[in-house]
Amino acid sequence: MAPIPPPLTEAEVADAEQELGVAFPAEYRAYLLTVSAGGAVSRLARTERGWWWENNGAPARELLALPFPHPDSYAAEDDALADREPRAEDFADQDAYAAAWRAWDDECEPFEDRKTAGAIVAREHGCGFATLLALTGPLAGTLWWDGRATCGLIVPLSLDRLRGIPPIGFAAWLGRSSWDLLPPGWS
Repeated sequence: MAPIPPPLTEAEVADAEQELGVAFPAEYRAYLLTVSAGGAVSRLARTERGWWWENNGAPARELLALPFPHPDSYAAEDDALADREPRAEDFADQDAYAAAWRAWDDECEPFEDRKTAGAIVAREHGCGFATLLALTGPLAGTLWWDGRATCGLIVPLSLDRLRGIPPIGFAAWLGRSSWDLLPPGWS
């Protein structure tokens, strides 16, 4: 197991915020300054390409300053895109179907990237699952489960899984298992 990185300095945190174009949520910022630049969350470090988090891909960088969208805000667009997925039986030959499907998929990729705008992978769980930390917008500082690998959904993590109270905040999430904070019936 890798050693836990030390906290960042105020100057480093300010530099990262300036470079990334975001103000970190207060609880996450305090964690970076007093606990660690990683440890329980994806490590924030200066790389050869600037400040960035491990376990986070390149598309997230260009979308980081945008507000993290609540999944309800794009549900209709998501459904419409799924309804437009080409079906093999609608095409005269396999090549035409493959071309139509590639064009549709090219539209899907940036849409999927926008679903996590303003968020970072706070913890990678493997098999395409991740805990997301919203850094921007009205949901900044809250944690979300990216379950798109199996069910296509991003869902809030919550202490009260039965009543659907607002997503858990960063400080309350630390030390907990994201699996234990999923809504009932999630699969």
